[in-house]
Amino acid sequence: MSPRPSEAERRRRLVTRAAPISLVALVAFVLGAIAGVPGSPAKDAAGRFVDAWANGEFAAMYRELNPASRQAIGLNDFALAYRGAEGTATVSGLDPHGPGNPRPTGNGSTVVPVAVSVDTMAFGPLEADLDLPYAHGGISWDESLVFPGLRRGEQLESQVELPPREPILAADGTPLAEGPAEARAHPIGSAAIDVTGEVGVSEEGPSTAGPNLPPGTPVGVSGLERAFNARLEGKPGGSLLAVAADGSTRTLAKAEPKRGAPVKTTIDVDLQETAVAALAGRVGGIAVLDARNGDVRALAGQAFSAPQPPGSTFKMVTTTAALQKGLVSLDDEFEITDGANVGGRFIENANGEYCGGTFRQAFAESCNADFAPLGPEIGNDDLVAAAERFGFNSPPSLYAPRIVAAVEPAESTIPTEIGEDVDLGVSAIGQGEVLATPLEMASVAQTIGNRGVREPTSIVANEKLRPDAEPVQVMSPKIADELTELMVGVVTEGTGTAGAIPEAQVAGKTGTAELGPRPGEENSPHPQQRKDAWFAAFAPAKGAKLAIGVLLVEAEAAGGEVAAPAAAEVLSAGL
Repeated sequence: MSPRPSEAERRRRLVTRAAPISLVALVAFVLGAIAGVPGSPAKDAAGRFVDAWANGEFAAMYRELNPASRQAIGLNDFALAYRGAEGTATVSGLDPHGPGNPRPTGNGSTVVPVAVSVDTMAFGPLEADLDLPYAHGGISWDESLVFPGLRRGEQLESQVELPPREPILAADGTPLAEGPAEARAHPIGSAAIDVTGEVGVSEEGPSTAGPNLPPGTPVGVSGLERAFNARLEGKPGGSLLAVAADGSTRTLAKAEPKRGAPVKTTIDVDLQETAVAALAGRVGGIAVLDARNGDVRALAGQAFSAPQPPGSTFKMVTTTAALQKGLVSLDDEFEITDGANVGGRFIENANGEYCGGTFRQAFAESCNADFAPLGPEIGNDDLVAAAERFGFNSPPSLYAPRIVAAVEPAESTIPTEIGEDVDLGVSAIGQGEVLATPLEMASVAQTIGNRGVREPTSIVANEKLRPDAEPVQVMSPKIADELTELMVGVVTEGTGTAGAIPEAQVAGKTGTAELGPRPGEENSPHPQQRKDAWFAAFAPAKGAKLAIGVLLVEAEAAGGEVAAPAAAEVLSAGL
């Protein structure tokens, strides 16, 4: 049996055994410091730098630079350098895959490699390495680090190739706009521009939709050209280049341009030309709808923008609400008078004339004395609800939701809380704070002509509209028939006889909205009023095919005198 070792001997053996382990640990520590194990300052800084880059946080990237680099470039110039590179490369996404193991360079600095995936809209995806130098407590920055794959001394440049711009077509395939963006042509003439809009250099940036393009590239700036710009311009291609100081180049990424797709509209070429001719250069707008499905057949001027008080055309809405509540019938008798006191204010008939008789006659003559008192009788909630069923206080459904964001057609509006009785009376005759576009009033007429069903007003064929753009049963067929009878009376014996046409019986409603005294008449006891002239109609009265809304801003005459003949011209051509 061997004797037990002494305490001194046991200590000697432990030290001897521990020495190799300590040596291994020391070597591992040194190698780890060089190789960048977790906790390595170089690797940690590189990770934070590229993560901030992926999130577009330029200030956070800048904080990772060493003092010498921050002294050489300020934060604003640093951010501009990266934004410029992103624009040149049309970057849509950047995904760093995490820093690799640092490599010593031999001059006291370290390089941390980072593999980066970049998605570009014009040049396709690319994979490249970014070598981040680390020295003196931070990233040692130079301009080659603004984009993966650049080498020191190189700059990023691009050569963009655009595909041919696609045409905008009428319902029958006739081009409304065609040709390259820099020389867009309109084969049917300027009549198409009210629908198509125009191409030019956008003040909001190089492109309103789709990929970033070189400065000065023409894009859609209004109308359908803007709303569907991404579809029409297609997808640019070209080459993304690294350019050295001596002019030599390397290709970092390359893609072929891809053509877009035409936009086919619901526009009728003949009706479009007629509508523009009928507007005759006057300020205002004309909208023509297919009365059966709501499709837009023509748009001229400010057809869906710049809402104005609709005047007595709004009496179609007021009458709908009154009939639905049972407040009136077509044979009710009204006093023949020149106005009515509503909420303490005397509201007179247009031009102070006397009118009244049956409700049929009051509607035909657009008698304010009979309609203004209906406002308080109907009440705020029911009047607003009726207007909203017709589409007030909702965006028109001309385009799909992603398109509306680009070009928002103006809403026709009515206050949800109108106010006192006098305000309700004024609103009931289409004055006060009620505002509408020709497109909206054409939609009101379409609803009545379609037996009470309001259809979405689409202008692009086969385009999926907003989810809520569904047919709306605004009124019963019985009330729609009663309104049709009233509107026929307007054209046969009332204020809208100038809207009659030989091709079919027109059902319409005139409107004349007062906007205030003419300049210089403000202090006159009987000032001349600035007026908007309106006419909304559909035809034929039975089996309606077309509906129309006409607005002439600050016209010299009433709606029945100037707006109704313009509508008749268009309806006659369409039927």
